[in-house]
Amino acid sequence: MRDHVLLTPETLLKAYEVGIFPMSETRHSESLFWVDPRRRGILPLDGLHVSRSLRRRLRRGGYDIRINTAFASVVDGCAARDETWINDELYALYLALHDSGHAHSLEVWTDRGLAGGIFGVAIGGAFFGESMFSAEANGSKIALVYLVDRLIRGGFKLFDTQFTTDHLITMGAVEISRALYRDRLAAALVVEASFAELPGPASVQDVLQRITQTS
Repeated sequence: MRDHVLLTPETLLKAYEVGIFPMSETRHSESLFWVDPRRRGILPLDGLHVSRSLRRRLRRGGYDIRINTAFASVVDGCAARDETWINDELYALYLALHDSGHAHSLEVWTDRGLAGGIFGVAIGGAFFGESMFSAEANGSKIALVYLVDRLIRGGFKLFDTQFTTDHLITMGAVEISRALYRDRLAAALVVEASFAELPGPASVQDVLQRITQTS
């Protein structure tokens, strides 16, 4: 579905609620188009795959998980690719949603700075994951593990990844039909969930145990 779209943050939220989202052709494109995939990517919150090597990396430590301390930098990291769908208009919309409390970032920090992160939009019990990036090895994978743990603790019911990638599939993402997605979306939107108000994770072992209990 490709039409020029001039969006407000309120219109963008309504679009998420009916199952569509905007994208841009390139970083420098001046227009957006609506996307309504026939097959929708989701990451079941009871189906995260954490490899042995990633578990070892998580247990080794040397990183800090933070929430909403560098939202713009996370979006910058996600947009800093040769091929990206985040143009200036979407960038401004995400920042506006963050300012209004609807968009959030989860960041992985090391002593070298921002090592990776993920950002998305929360409405009710649905979290719409927009993009993630790594500045260091495993940065996005660590972020995804802690994000899933946070969504579980916060009472979320749906983690929408929009599409699947090889990277996401290795972590447990699957595709479902448009009709099934919309059923799950409707059920999630009426749920009260919490993202930013949660306390930080207690320990790596707590995170892995929670994820294992739901997998």
